[in-house]
Amino acid sequence: MSTPTTISANPLTGLGLTCDGLWHSTFRAMASPIRVQLDFDTPQPERRDATVRAVFNEVERQCTRFDANSDLMQANAAAGNWHQVGAYCFEALAAASTAHDMTDGVFDPRVLRTLTDLGYALTLDLADGDVAVDRPLPAPRPARGRWVLDLDEKRMTVRVGPEPIDLGGIGKGLALRWAAAELVAGGCPGFLLDAGGDCVAGGAGPDGGGWRIGVEDPNDGADPVAVLELVDVACATSSTRLLNWRVGNSRVHHLIDPRTGRPGGGDLASVTVVADDAAEAEIWSKVLFLHGDEIAEVADRHELAALWVREDGSPGCTAAMRPHVVWERP
Repeated sequence: MSTPTTISANPLTGLGLTCDGLWHSTFRAMASPIRVQLDFDTPQPERRDATVRAVFNEVERQCTRFDANSDLMQANAAAGNWHQVGAYCFEALAAASTAHDMTDGVFDPRVLRTLTDLGYALTLDLADGDVAVDRPLPAPRPARGRWVLDLDEKRMTVRVGPEPIDLGGIGKGLALRWAAAELVAGGCPGFLLDAGGDCVAGGAGPDGGGWRIGVEDPNDGADPVAVLELVDVACATSSTRLLNWRVGNSRVHHLIDPRTGRPGGGDLASVTVVADDAAEAEIWSKVLFLHGDEIAEVADRHELAALWVREDGSPGCTAAMRPHVVWERP
């Protein structure tokens, strides 16, 4: 629903024009397909695209937990000692700490050991359907108290503490934030950046009425459950449709509730949030998901534009999201 039909593209590079005159590119980074769509009047679109790719690749290099040599994993290995990191990793850790405080600890990146215990130590190959990890369900690892992150901006050093950090709950949102800022600085009048369903919509879109984004049905990905119209905002979705697997006889997923040390969300299947910033949208989509049955109350309390779908297919939507919804499934 959100992707124009491509009529001219280079199959080797994924570069070309779409039927409505948008310049587009596709590539893969941070374990997600990345789609770049730029307004026809964007100066030097190939250069703008190269900048977006460079941002995503560098954020991934510094912040991935799947490479022991990344800045993040080196900081995790240092534990209680100071460790120098790159600018993206430094800012990502600082943003994660702010999100932790802002959400009263419901957003907590100290879930790496839990994910590893559940068999998510390496990227899971979930493309072929059901995946099982041959181990008993481990004991839960609830978070212990408030996370305190030490930062020295002058030296670009951090001290993460004894519990290793996973930046998967904020990394794509920050990459989108930083890539979008580069496009604006480069004079791009309009763009849509899509990182595996998390988006930044810059400008009014090809038709002048906003960029139209389909919200995927988490129970059946063929058709959307709603279509959003976005102008100069971001959206993010937290869903268990793809990242779920079996540990012993239990079905688990990657959205860990730090209060219990277990996958959370109750009977929620997905949560989509629209916000001014991509990282903010990503943070709140995960936090609302973890609130489960309390999602409506928490979303209204924070005046969030949120839309959710439960495992039985029933939807929910806040008043703040309504202005963005141009179509929804009956």
